Amino acid sequence: MKIVQADETYLEQTASLFDQYRVFYQQQSDINAARAFINARFTAKDTVIYLAINEQHQGMGFTHLFPSFSSVAMQRTYVLNDLFVSADFRKQGVARALMNTAKAFAEKNGAFALKLATAKDNHAAKALYDQLGYKQIKLFDYYTLSTKK
Repeated sequence: MKIVQADETYLEQTASLFDQYRVFYQQQSDINAARAFINARFTAKDTVIYLAINEQHQGMGFTHLFPSFSSVAMQRTYVLNDLFVSADFRKQGVARALMNTAKAFAEKNGAFALKLATAKDNHAAKALYDQLGYKQIKLFDYYTLSTKK
């Protein structure tokens, strides 16, 4: 397994994994929309995507980082918005390798923190986050306001 920073060269592998990720979260599969979304991220260079690939250049999993800031700390943070490993490659250390790569990237870029959220019932992911030293924040309630009708 090799972890690479994804770019246009890896569009198909990344888009396929991204589509699978969305299906995991009960969205309809739409590979064309997934490809367009990922390609827009590559073009705009507004996020960082790390991709795990095997010797056959198959996409095994990915993580997607969004830059942000902490106003209180007055420092850069990254939101680890997406982490996904294809079912065929789970239990092989792919998620851990992606998480470690994300941490190294955040540290290299002087980030104050790496933040993430996951579904309440995603127990496998929560166990990994606990093992890697992530702390659940219970001090705040997070809210979302949909602006689409």
